[in-house]
Amino acid sequence: MKLLYQSHSPYARKVLVAAHELGLAGKLEVIHHETSPLLRNDLVFACNPLGKVPVLVLDDGFALFDSDVICAWLDGLHGHARLIPADAPRRWRALRLQALAQGIADAGIAVRWESERRPPALRWVDLRDGQLGKIAAACDLLERELDDDAAGIGAPDIGAIALATALSWIDFRGVYAFRDDRPRLAAWYTRFAARPSMRATALSGDTHDR
Repeated sequence: MKLLYQSHSPYARKVLVAAHELGLAGKLEVIHHETSPLLRNDLVFACNPLGKVPVLVLDDGFALFDSDVICAWLDGLHGHARLIPADAPRRWRALRLQALAQGIADAGIAVRWESERRPPALRWVDLRDGQLGKIAAACDLLERELDDDAAGIGAPDIGAIALATALSWIDFRGVYAFRDDRPRLAAWYTRFAARPSMRATALSGDTHDR
């Protein structure tokens, strides 16, 4: 299987961390691709008409895209504990946390557009601040709700993986200081970031729009 990847994408990193946690990383050929709304990558577009990574190209050539879909597919390839739990209370808790994490990453990317990537004359400060407010509110909820079961101690679920990779990205890009005044969230992230799956998939590189 081929994983079309980007070394500075929170969504791509989520997939690769999940693969490591499932013991499947060795089955993936990871291929870095630069993508951007302003920089068309024809090889990625050939697999995903949205032009985005991650994309998982299966051995028969069928392509899966979107990190949620790819992680769900990988989760069915092994006989161990599932990243997406089967029992209802844990399942919906994990999927809720994944949705929150994806929202943090989405908002963080929007912040970067309004802070760095748009030409200065086109940046909208109010939109940037609104997106930062979403991240702050999400982190406040996490500070209240996170517990050791969600910390990824032992076998993490998809929610913990999504959250750790989203937080790693906003930290990597300097988008938002999520650790400020949030000791529980800071401790959670420190514990999860020490996992081998996280150490093996560190974010790197810059975005290229031209």
